[in-house]
Amino acid sequence: MTTATWLLEERHLMHLVQPAVVFAISLAVMLSVRYVILRFLRRTNTGPSGILLLDTIRFPSILWALAAALEISLRFAELSERLAKRADLWIGAFIILSLTLVAMSTAVRLMMAYGERQGMPFAVAGLSRTLIRVVVAMIGLMTLLAHFEQPITPLLTALGVGGLAVALALQDTLANFFAGIHLLVERPIFVGDLIRLESGQEGEVSDIGWRTTRVRTGGNDIVVVPNTKITSGILVNCSLPEKRTATDIPVMVAHDADPEQVRRIILEEAGRTEGVLAEPAPLCFCDPGVLLTHMQFKLIFNVANRADLGRIASDIRMHLLRRFRAEGVPLPNPEILRADWR
Repeated sequence: MTTATWLLEERHLMHLVQPAVVFAISLAVMLSVRYVILRFLRRTNTGPSGILLLDTIRFPSILWALAAALEISLRFAELSERLAKRADLWIGAFIILSLTLVAMSTAVRLMMAYGERQGMPFAVAGLSRTLIRVVVAMIGLMTLLAHFEQPITPLLTALGVGGLAVALALQDTLANFFAGIHLLVERPIFVGDLIRLESGQEGEVSDIGWRTTRVRTGGNDIVVVPNTKITSGILVNCSLPEKRTATDIPVMVAHDADPEQVRRIILEEAGRTEGVLAEPAPLCFCDPGVLLTHMQFKLIFNVANRADLGRIASDIRMHLLRRFRAEGVPLPNPEILRADWR
C-alpha cells in the first residue's frame, strides 16, 4: 500500500470517526443537561400539574437529546450543502412533531386534572379531549408546513372543498358532533350526573363523546344516546341544581292509633336511618289524614344522592314496621283495604 493510498484511507476514516465522536460526546452532554433539568423540575414542581408535565416529557426529552446531538455532529461531517440542508430540515420536522405530541398529551392531561380538581366533569368528557387534540394537531400541522416553506392557501382551499363534501355526506354525524359541543358549552348535563331520558330510561352519564352520550343504568348496562336526542328531547337531570334530592313515602295506620305516637315514631326512625340527611330535617304530616279505611301520614326526607333513594326508603319502611309491632301501633285491616280497593 502506497503512502498516498494510506493517507487517503486515514483521511476517510477520520471523516467518519470525527462525527461519531462528536455525536457521542454531544449525546452525553445533552443527556446530562436533561437529567439536571428534570431533577430541577421535579424539586420545584411538586403539584399535580408539574408531575403530569414531568411524566409527559420524560421519554420525549431523550429523543430531543438525540436530535440535538445529531444536529451538532452533522456540523463536523463533510456533507454537501444540499444534504446538510435536508438533514436540518428533517431534524426540525422531527422536533416539531414530537413537540406537537407532547403538547397534545400535556394539554389533555392537565385539563382532566384541572376539571377533576375544580369539579367540572365536562372537562373529562371524550368530546373535550378530542377537541383539544384536534386544535393542537392543527397548530402543529400549520407549523410543520411553514417549516417546509409550503403555501397554506391551497391546503385551506382543498380542506374547504373536501369539508363541504364531507358535510353533505355526514349530516347526521356532524349534527351529533355540534350537539356534543352544545352539551359541553351549555352544560345541561355533566359526566357523573343522574338523568332520566324522555323514553323513561334512567342512569348515570358516563361519557359525552363526539357523536353519542353514554348513560350507565342501574343494571350496569350502557345506553348509547345520540347527542341530538339529548339536545332536542326533554330530559330530567336529577343531579341539578345539586345531587341532594327530597322524596316522600306514605305511612298507613289504623283509625284507633295514637297520631302523636305515630308521628313521633316516624320522625325518630327516619332520623336514625343511615343515609337520611339531618339538614334539612325529616318532616311528617298527617296527609291526607283520616280516610274511610285508615289514617295516613306522609314522611318527607332528603338524601345526598338519588341513586341511594330506593335503599334508604326500604330501610325506613322496615324500621317503621318493626317499631310499630314492638309498640303495638295498630295497622290497617287488610280486608277493609281490599274491600275499599274493589
